[in-house]
Amino acid sequence: MLSKLNAPQREAVKYLDGPLLVLAGAGSGKTRVITHKIVYLIETCGFSAGNIAAITFTNKAAKEMQERVGKLLQGKSARGLTVTTFHSLGLHILRQEAGHLGYKPRFSVLDSSDSAGILNDILKTTDKKEIRRAQSVISNWKNAQLPPFLAAQHAKDEVERQLAVIYQAYQDTLQAYQAMDFDDLIRLPVELFEKHPEVLEKWRDKLRYLLIDEYQDTNTCQYQLVKQLAGSRGAFTAVGDDDQAIYAWRGANVENLKALQDDYPRLQVIKLEQNYRSTVRILRAANTLIANNPKLFEKKLWSELGHGDPIQIMAAKDEEQEAENVVMRLQTHKFQHRTRFADYAILYRGNHQARIFEQQLRNEKIPYLLSGGQSFFDRTEIKDIIAYLRLLANSDDDPAFIRAVTTPKRGIGTSTLEKLGNYAAGRHLSLFAAAFEAGMEHQLGAKQYHPLMEFCNFINGISLRAEREPCATIMADLLDAIGYESHLFDQEEARAAQNKWNNVQEFIGWINKKGEEDGKTVIELTQTIALINILDSREDQEVDAVRLSTLHAAKGLEYPHVFLVGVEEGILPHRESVDNGQIEEERRLMYVGITRAQKGLTLSHCHKRKRAGEWQGCEPSRFIGELHQEDLRGTGFGQADPEAQKTEGTARLAQIRAMLAGYSK
Repeated sequence: MLSKLNAPQREAVKYLDGPLLVLAGAGSGKTRVITHKIVYLIETCGFSAGNIAAITFTNKAAKEMQERVGKLLQGKSARGLTVTTFHSLGLHILRQEAGHLGYKPRFSVLDSSDSAGILNDILKTTDKKEIRRAQSVISNWKNAQLPPFLAAQHAKDEVERQLAVIYQAYQDTLQAYQAMDFDDLIRLPVELFEKHPEVLEKWRDKLRYLLIDEYQDTNTCQYQLVKQLAGSRGAFTAVGDDDQAIYAWRGANVENLKALQDDYPRLQVIKLEQNYRSTVRILRAANTLIANNPKLFEKKLWSELGHGDPIQIMAAKDEEQEAENVVMRLQTHKFQHRTRFADYAILYRGNHQARIFEQQLRNEKIPYLLSGGQSFFDRTEIKDIIAYLRLLANSDDDPAFIRAVTTPKRGIGTSTLEKLGNYAAGRHLSLFAAAFEAGMEHQLGAKQYHPLMEFCNFINGISLRAEREPCATIMADLLDAIGYESHLFDQEEARAAQNKWNNVQEFIGWINKKGEEDGKTVIELTQTIALINILDSREDQEVDAVRLSTLHAAKGLEYPHVFLVGVEEGILPHRESVDNGQIEEERRLMYVGITRAQKGLTLSHCHKRKRAGEWQGCEPSRFIGELHQEDLRGTGFGQADPEAQKTEGTARLAQIRAMLAGYSK
């Protein structure tokens, strides 16, 4: 099994004498090391699969890892193996230990829009920017393990002091709803293990060897969880790359790599420097660029995949011409080399840059996929059904109650909810619990009270059934009882209603299949829905289309040919990052973009762009100047003058269009 690995990969798989850090450069086979090590632990070292946990950051990565291990073990027992994301592991722990923290096992997991709704109520504002800022600050505090009282003590100014008060109110609301947000799924297990050493001991005994993927992306809280589970023995392998640390803005802490050395003096470091993805020229560009950053560990990528084509630099008059140039070059290259659309990616720093490329691709009738589009779970119709499921699992979930009781409409209006809300708040009850209080009947007239009780009794009845009956039966009865299909066709035009109903059917089909495969009830599945991205399964379906993606979303992916656009001062590096002294992270982002390319890399920039309706001059990014200049071709780089270049390009395109016209006849 190990014969297919190179020497450093083999060494990393076999090393078990203590904590190990594998510094895995881009395209150096890190997933191969993790999967082979899992198999080595089971087959050679006598570990039980149930005592091993591989932790990563996305469902997609976890699924791919699980499949690869399954193939390597060839039918042998991988039962009980934990391959999961940090958040799913936290959820798994909390489900079993919720009582220690004052939660019931059927707590709700709130997504970003739910938590925004709670902050909206606390802040009494609909200003999305203000809500997003509060969310971001609270998230960073949670990731740094700062409870509200400590956040208040550490506040630098009046604004932060106010935010600490909001943070406290937000946490009180979550506790009242018996709900947790995403950050709590890591923060609370850490708190649990600190307060209950016997619980930590139980989990250490279960998870005896840890493998952590994308270690450079861990935040303070995630590292704390790893340290707690690994204990002083340090039975773990952390795999990461300090050159690809691009998530500081969401709390990731590249200092965790240094902390490993401080916390585990016996730490062994193994470097994976052979790249199996890119040509020599692309890697030389990446190496010379990243050499400008101070290094914790020195490493240099190398490849045996040949010298490769020069890196193309394209200058455009403005963003419209940039999009035209990129799409024209893509079409030309595809036609000349008989490639597929899926072989090309257009990568950019910010989502706002996508629109003009989308427009140009549509004009040329080129299929494309946009990453980071609306999540399936963010669709209104899906959120409606999920609200019912959350309420079945946790009747104290007030946001779910309000959504479910008003969708579809059933004669329960604003005044009923207002009276119910005031009564519940006065007695510190959830809305659902308040509805059953004797005093509530007196507050509401019969006309308001009866529809409310009918709804609550229906939820209670189906909730009891949901604990023991199959998922498919419950989902069919639920949809039928609430009349959701009729509601959609009453609310929308026929075509839009049909699309929404199809989405609901797809969701129901997916959840029924999941229930059957995993042997889980609706109640058990509901907590995990917030963590599962249904688009994972869709991305697996190979579609022949150009990929449009932000650099952040492209990390971990690879494409034969990459167009990296908008490589200008103020965009890449981003203006704010330059002002805030975060140029090293921007350089790492550029490095990630370059190392997505296997064979061809084109960098483009504009001479001017429109900002707030005004034309502004643009400078090429300093990062272009930091590349190995002899490998660059294009405007100002070892090539004919721009006019000759343009004439040649136009002639070539005319020739190709003529050939295409001939084919279509």
